[in-house]
Amino acid sequence: MQDWQNGGFGLYIHWPFCQSKCPYCDFNSHVAAHIDQRAWAAAYLSEIDRIALDTGDRLLNTVFFGGGTPSLMDPETVAALLDRIRARWTTANDFEVTLEANPSSVEAGRFRAYADAGVNRVSMGIQALNDTDLRRLGRLHSVAEGRAAFDIARAAFDRVSFDLIYARQFQTLPQWQAELQEALSMAVDHLSLYQLTIESGTAFGARHAKGGLQGLPDDDISADMYMITQEICDAHDMPAYEISNHARDGAQSRHNLIYWRYGDYAGIGPGAHGRLTTGNARIATQTPLHPQTWLDQVTTKGHGESPRRTIPRDEQALEYLMMSLRLSEGADIQRYQTLAGHSLPAERIDSLVSDGFMTRNADRIAATATGRPILNALLRELLIQ
Repeated sequence: MQDWQNGGFGLYIHWPFCQSKCPYCDFNSHVAAHIDQRAWAAAYLSEIDRIALDTGDRLLNTVFFGGGTPSLMDPETVAALLDRIRARWTTANDFEVTLEANPSSVEAGRFRAYADAGVNRVSMGIQALNDTDLRRLGRLHSVAEGRAAFDIARAAFDRVSFDLIYARQFQTLPQWQAELQEALSMAVDHLSLYQLTIESGTAFGARHAKGGLQGLPDDDISADMYMITQEICDAHDMPAYEISNHARDGAQSRHNLIYWRYGDYAGIGPGAHGRLTTGNARIATQTPLHPQTWLDQVTTKGHGESPRRTIPRDEQALEYLMMSLRLSEGADIQRYQTLAGHSLPAERIDSLVSDGFMTRNADRIAATATGRPILNALLRELLIQ
C-alpha cells in the first residue's frame, strides 16, 4: 500500500472571488466586477480532465469547493464540474462534497440547485453572532441574515457546518461563553472555531502594525477562551477532533481529514496547492495566485500548475507529523518511521507523556488538551537533533 492511502484522496477546487475582502483574511480571494462563469467552468473542466489522467484509477473520497466565496458560483457551473468529476473517477460510497458559503450570498433556490448537483455538505462563514463585531470583521451580513441563511442551508442539506472567530476586539470571556452556547444551540453536527490571528498582508495586519487595532484580548484571555471552548463543546458532545474543529461522532469533515491524515489531494484553481503520489514519488503542486494569470495559463498552456516539486522522504515525514498531531487521534509512530527512515526519540516522547503534554497508546502518540495549544513547541522537542 502506498503511504497516501492511509489518508485517502480528495479534490480541492478554489473559487477566488468574493463580494468584498474581509480585513482579517489572508486567503487568495479577489473582488471582481464581472466574472465570465463559462470561461471559468471550461478551465476547471480542463483541469479536472488533466488531473484525472495524472492520478489514474483511484477512489475519490471527497470534493471541496473553497474560496473565496464558492456560493457565488452559478449552480450550473457546480453541476457541470461534479458531473465531470463523477465521470472521471470512481467515487466513494460515502462521497462527501462540501461547498463554502457566506450568508450574504445564500439564496434558497441556489442552495436547492447545489444540492441537486450533488453538494451534500455546506460550510458557512457566519464568524460572529454579534452585529457590532460582524461590522468590525468587515462582514456583509447581520446576525439575523446569518441565522436566516443557516436555516436555508439546513433545509437543503443534511450536513451543515459554520465558522466562528473568537478573541475578537473588545470581546470578554463571558461574552464568548454566551456566544458559544448560542452557536451550539444552532449547530447541526460540526463547528469550526478559530482564534482571530493578525496576518501580515491583511488590512488588520497593516492597522495592527500602526497601533490602530484596539481591544484585542491579551494572550492569557485568549488562552482562557480556547480552554473554555474545549470544555463547553465537550459538554455538548461536540469535542475537538482537530485543534479548531469540533464535531459530533461521525460528522467530521472527511475532506479536511485527508489533509490532516496526509493523504493525497489535487488542487485546482488560483493559489490551490496539492500533494500527489505518482509512481514512487510524492510531489507538491501549486498554481499562480492571480485569477487571470491562472485562467490564461490554463487556456494557453493547457494546465494551471507552476513547476512541480518532488518532496523528499524526510520532508514528507515532517509534514505528516505536523498535520497528524493536530488531530485528537494523533500520529502513527511506525508510519513516521517508514517515511523518515528513523524513529522518533523514545526518551523525548516519554518525557512529554510524563509532563502531561502527550499520550501514547501502542504505536500512536497524541497531544493532550494541555499540549495542543503549544503544538509547535512539542514538535520542536520531538524533532530537535
